[in-house]
Amino acid sequence: MSHAICQQIANELNVSPTQVIAAVSLIDDGNTVPFIARYRKEVTGGLDDTQLRHLDTRLSYLREMDERRQTILKSIQEQGKLTPELEQAILAADNKTRLEDLYLPYKPKRRTKGQIAIEAGLEPLADRLWLQGDIEPEQAALAYIDVNKGVADSKAALDGARAIIMERIAEDADLLAKIRHYLTRHAEIVAQVVAGKEQAGEKFKDYFDHREPISKTPSHRALAMLRGRNEGFLTLSLNADPQQDESLRHSYCETLIAEHYQLHLSQAAADQWRQQVISWAWRIKVSMHMETELMASMKERAEIEAIDVFANNLKDLLMAAPAGPRATLGLDPGLRTGCKVAVVDATGKVLATDTIYPHVPQNQYERAMQTVAALVSKHNVDLIAIGNGTASRETDTFVADLIKRGNLKVQKIIVSEAGASVYSASELAAKEFPNMDVSLRGAVSIARRLQDPLAELVKIDPKSIGVGQYQHDVSQTLLAKRLDAVVEDCVNAVGVDVNTASAALLTRVAGLSAALAQNIVQYRDEHGRFEGRTSLKKVPRLGPKAFEQCAGFLRIMAGKNPLDASAVHPEAYPVVKAIAEKNQQDIKSLIGNSTFLRSLRAVDYTDEHFGLPTITDIIKELDKPGRDPRPEFKTATFADGVNEMKDLEVGMILEGVVSNVANFGAFVDIGVHQDGLVHISALTDRFIADPRDVVKAGDIVKVKVMEVDVQRKRIALSMRLNDEPGQESRGQRSSSTTQARQQTSQPPRRRDEPAQNGAMGGAFAAAFAKAKK
Repeated sequence: MSHAICQQIANELNVSPTQVIAAVSLIDDGNTVPFIARYRKEVTGGLDDTQLRHLDTRLSYLREMDERRQTILKSIQEQGKLTPELEQAILAADNKTRLEDLYLPYKPKRRTKGQIAIEAGLEPLADRLWLQGDIEPEQAALAYIDVNKGVADSKAALDGARAIIMERIAEDADLLAKIRHYLTRHAEIVAQVVAGKEQAGEKFKDYFDHREPISKTPSHRALAMLRGRNEGFLTLSLNADPQQDESLRHSYCETLIAEHYQLHLSQAAADQWRQQVISWAWRIKVSMHMETELMASMKERAEIEAIDVFANNLKDLLMAAPAGPRATLGLDPGLRTGCKVAVVDATGKVLATDTIYPHVPQNQYERAMQTVAALVSKHNVDLIAIGNGTASRETDTFVADLIKRGNLKVQKIIVSEAGASVYSASELAAKEFPNMDVSLRGAVSIARRLQDPLAELVKIDPKSIGVGQYQHDVSQTLLAKRLDAVVEDCVNAVGVDVNTASAALLTRVAGLSAALAQNIVQYRDEHGRFEGRTSLKKVPRLGPKAFEQCAGFLRIMAGKNPLDASAVHPEAYPVVKAIAEKNQQDIKSLIGNSTFLRSLRAVDYTDEHFGLPTITDIIKELDKPGRDPRPEFKTATFADGVNEMKDLEVGMILEGVVSNVANFGAFVDIGVHQDGLVHISALTDRFIADPRDVVKAGDIVKVKVMEVDVQRKRIALSMRLNDEPGQESRGQRSSSTTQARQQTSQPPRRRDEPAQNGAMGGAFAAAFAKAKK
């Protein structure tokens, strides 16, 4: 790795170059980010998984840029045009845009008007007119008329000269950098409705006549406008001079061009021609190039922000509190097709399935009551998980009646069923339940995701979980890569019981591929449970490198070696043995002995292989071995009698669950099939720039109903319980700005369809409708 790349990444992370070099070396040697972050702290100086993910991403980008740099240098050198100054500028370029700007004049391209003019001998004329203002253009052009070269008259000569200068301007890297800097700071993006599309594109009405600084456009608005353009309802353009009257044809960018070439235009003979060249170069070449580039930059920035929102929400969802190993009955609600029922034991094994019809049109209420009561009694059910799709509140009421009638000691919880149907029809589900009806698999998933959200949700494509913001409008490659990294980090942070984990969960463990995960499951099925981590080495194709990467994240409960149930890596077992021997104790007595462990000085046990960070981590792990980093399990209590939007009243204070967080606020499930939106200004009394500073997906919160629009299916909420409905909250934006923040409405989607947009913005939550059958 070059020193420049190392230094650049170090500056971005605010760490030392030696830390970056060490981390890159580990990554290049095939080590995974979770392994490096957890077990190689001495080597990297304590870089965490977030820093390592950023390092890995930037390393790929900068290496690609370095390869491109070498290709460009070789190309220009082969043309015989590589000067020392140009070479130095290319080597100093710190981003791909600058690199391509420098290459632009030398990039092989089809013959242009400027090249044709040069071949016709018009370059001297172009130089004279551009550099000498006192020359009369028409008169000077007469000397270059040559019919044999395609220059029929003085006009053709001047046109050719103009084409030469225009191309020079459009390919001047330093000038482009100046104009780009100006436009980034001052230009506006302008959205207009396509004539005649007002009615068809009504969902984009907030952008029918909209403008704002392109550098400050939030990701949700940028992606909404881009979608409107892609769907043919909006046109987008760049206004380079928003401070000027639109009737003025002269742009400040034309002044920048003149100043760059030190041209002082007045009344000299060639000044009118030179001004025309500058104006044409700006309008025909540079402005179009810059508009395309800045739009692309805005989209890229918006994509990154949207992917960050999705990644953060996904992490919160995956790291939600597990109910734990308790017998659970899953209910996948429905009306005409009935409610699907599945009972799983404490380990997630399916014990029974059925379908009941307590609701319209069958109305088999009593029969359904008897069926569920019998299942609860027979299998000692502790929890009832109810999916939050169609008929969820009706089913919730049904279960409440069941519990009351039978005086049952069970707890009911509404569970997000996003992605359950996607999983049900997947190849993975077919392998797991080959003889089970597809519709019943969803009930199993709902039950299991209450027991352990992480273990169950890893079976579903993260993009189908529905906690994203414009997820289908961003780069699917970047989105998939980021979400996969989130899943990997979450799984390894929690750890995996190798004797109960599914192949899908094992696949997410550091160092394990899908094939190795399947081999582990197959070996377990054939030989019984693993009694120790060392037994993993017997799994086919699980070599030393894979074992090194995965061993610390795999747990073996009640095994022969108590350390196998902890996050202590097998390579560090000698350290624990040394601690035990030095203090005349056995290893088992060390584990959980907080008083003794907290009296130890980590520095006393360091050596050339294990430094202070590792020893400190080992002692902490021995104190609370295998500790689950997820929070304590809690549930929200939805208000009785509030089942639909029509039951809501302005001013009500309700309990709900944060279902999604976007840049502009948080969506809260209050149990009426339609999430309400708490705008960022209504989350707290203090100013915040990021809603996640206050809430995250899965949080249980209290909210006040501020406004209800049943027709448009929109609910406005506030977490500032002293706010009065009808009064603008302190810190709330003006109505025009609020309207500008609104996003395109989407029709309610079926529960088995991937979410188009988990969070769409605006004063209400219309675009984040509950999934409905």
